[in-house]
Amino acid sequence: MKGSLWLAWRQQRVAAGIGAGVLLLVAAIAAHSRSDMVDALRSGLFDHCATGPLYCTQSGTGLPLLLDIEPLKYLGALNIALPVPIGVFWGAPLLGRDRELGTHRLVLAQGLSRGRWFASRFALAALTTTALAGLLAGLFAWWWRPAADRSYGLFWYDNTALSGSGPRVVAAALFGLAAGTLLGLLTRRVLAAMGLTLLATGAATLLLEWTHWSRILIPPHSYVSAGDAPKAPMGEKWSTGDYGLITASGRHDSVFSCAYPSGAQLRECMSAHGYVARFYRANPAGDYWAFQWTDTAILGGLAVLLTVVTVLMLRRRV
Repeated sequence: MKGSLWLAWRQQRVAAGIGAGVLLLVAAIAAHSRSDMVDALRSGLFDHCATGPLYCTQSGTGLPLLLDIEPLKYLGALNIALPVPIGVFWGAPLLGRDRELGTHRLVLAQGLSRGRWFASRFALAALTTTALAGLLAGLFAWWWRPAADRSYGLFWYDNTALSGSGPRVVAAALFGLAAGTLLGLLTRRVLAAMGLTLLATGAATLLLEWTHWSRILIPPHSYVSAGDAPKAPMGEKWSTGDYGLITASGRHDSVFSCAYPSGAQLRECMSAHGYVARFYRANPAGDYWAFQWTDTAILGGLAVLLTVVTVLMLRRRV
């Protein structure tokens, strides 16, 4: 390692070391907590628990049986928030520090081109970020697998699982890095760039969480049962909370129009109001990957776009 790459490593080794330390700490906690989780599952205490959203209860007391998944949720929350610290503390100073101090002039005076100056710094940061985010997402998946989509564990649609796992974690981290790098180049003041990066990455994270909650990008499916026949079981689906009844003309009304779970009262009410079927709306478990790849495409596309803009701005700002 020599030249511009060596200089890039010298400038980023503290951030890389902190990232490695966080990763090792998380790995140790994950290994210990997952071991406890597996031991609890092997004890036989949960053998009578069926899959689905309903709690499994202890015999005799009626209290719900739950695994200790709070530390797992904390890891998911860390993965969701990862673009913020990476953008603020890694991306913003990446070019912004040299720009603020004027040291980039000294580097470029040694015959190094602007493109190579940027590429050596950004490539090293991007590779390290990809490795860190990928390993954190992998740790979450490994820890989560024994209790995935179980009443005593964590369902795929919980925000810490949906947004804290999978390839979107890597794409989000790269987006944070690219956003911070561009803002550091534009503002020429590291503290200002850090503040703007905090706002940009935080807003993007919250906006994507809102698209999950609203189902605006991945619409739910409608599940219909004819007459008063039992509805298809919810199972691992992510319900919208939208239940109701359907008339012969296809009009959908609220479930409160005939708020009877089943039996003669339900049949009488449906007959009196002309209802011929019932429905509910939910996303099936397979939509986990639809959410994942949609988020990955959005965040990855933004990361690429911001990186291209940074390269184009180098000629004007440096």
